[in-house]
Amino acid sequence: MSRPAKRGAPSTIVIKLGTSSIVHEETHQPLLSILSAVVETVISLRSHGHKVVLVSSGAIGVGLRTMDIPQRPKGLSKKQALAAIGQGRLIALWDNLFGQFDQRIAQVLLTRGDISDRTRYLNAVNTLNELLSMGVVPIVNENDTISVSEIKFGDNDTLSAITSSMIHADYLFLLTDVDGLYTSNPRKDPSAKKLDVVISVTAIRAQVSTSTLGSSLGTGGMETKLIAAEIATGAGVTTVIASSKQPSVIVDIIDYHIALKSTSVPTSGTASPITPQKLNQVDLDEVAASLSWPRPPHTVFKPALIPMRDLKAWTSHTLYPAGSVIIDSGAHAVLSRRESGGRLLPAGVLGVRGSFASGQAVRILVHRRAEGVPVETKELEQVSYSNVAATTPCTPVLEPSASVTASVTSLVSLSRSGSSASLSDDMISDSHTVTDDEIPLIEKMDECEIWDCVEVGRGLANYNSAQISRVRGLNSARIVQLLGYADTEYVVENITIRVAA
Repeated sequence: MSRPAKRGAPSTIVIKLGTSSIVHEETHQPLLSILSAVVETVISLRSHGHKVVLVSSGAIGVGLRTMDIPQRPKGLSKKQALAAIGQGRLIALWDNLFGQFDQRIAQVLLTRGDISDRTRYLNAVNTLNELLSMGVVPIVNENDTISVSEIKFGDNDTLSAITSSMIHADYLFLLTDVDGLYTSNPRKDPSAKKLDVVISVTAIRAQVSTSTLGSSLGTGGMETKLIAAEIATGAGVTTVIASSKQPSVIVDIIDYHIALKSTSVPTSGTASPITPQKLNQVDLDEVAASLSWPRPPHTVFKPALIPMRDLKAWTSHTLYPAGSVIIDSGAHAVLSRRESGGRLLPAGVLGVRGSFASGQAVRILVHRRAEGVPVETKELEQVSYSNVAATTPCTPVLEPSASVTASVTSLVSLSRSGSSASLSDDMISDSHTVTDDEIPLIEKMDECEIWDCVEVGRGLANYNSAQISRVRGLNSARIVQLLGYADTEYVVENITIRVAA
């Protein structure tokens, strides 16, 4: 089996190891053979110039063994106590194994609360990058001792994806007890097929069954790995699911993909690089044959061609939403386009849920009729908000329509000169106080079965919930008039739309 004579440029690699790969599911004894193989793999990767971060679960599992408790408790305080007991022993175990190769490690314990503040998030990023530049292997785990449901990542699959996004990693390896993503549980279904390449996590969900995978000790399963892959690939990180039983396969997989990027199937006696766009259309078996070695067993999730900006990734995945902003389908259609810049004008807002302050993360919900919005009304919403978003805040004045959907606004056709005149009439002097009676009536949304609110994204609020509720459905020129100030014409910014219109 040949290998490339020259390896690619050094990469930043995040490796996630689950509890079931660290301790035995029944005896809770550390699986030293796997742990030792992981350490040897990390040492090998570092010898090739790669930077490596290890995301390690297992604190509670090690705590169970230490306290001789037969099974994972259900009470939060008991799990936190076991995590406190096990974390020290777990990091000591890693330190002992890496110490055999004189490799320095560092313990990094995080909660979602730690990185929900932008300053603390950047501090965590700087710390991880500094450790990597010092030649240290950071070992990241969730701080289960103090985590509660509101500030938990939920599982270390998600934590590893956010970590890879934070440090702009090249690869994220999710090591598990199977060698890839299957259409169903391969341990129970002999007809299950492994998927070699996944282009879209959203598209693949309908083809796979993930409900039966996962161990009694861990909190994740294959579904959490799909979530992690979605987060990481959105940030431009190539994500791989591989078997933890043979960690050395990581080196083979990296070599394989480096060769795949630099070699194409010869068609006229020459080889040329494969561009990312063409790579998704290549017959991998044919390419593997041309490379003279078989494809290592794994499933690879292709990264987004246009990665999410750091601020949007932080907003979308690390912040716990404090409330929700409900928008119409027209605003959703505009925000789904990249040129929108992820910014929402008040004209597209139907209402808010919950109480939140300016600067906090909010869910973006789309308001839809449960039985389907009439075509004419839906088209009117999209045209209306599209026209508003395409203009400056001081162009057409929006007036509520008396149609069946009162939140849908219609544009008054104005010439350039007419627009200025209307604006003069609309912008009352600052000395005039606008009362609630003067605010155009917007139909109150029924919170009953005739409406569905579907989360389609997240963003950062520029105004608090009461202020957004006050200006909802109006032209942004009214913000100063109603609130007394206007920091920005947009009520929500840095919006990441996960479900396109």
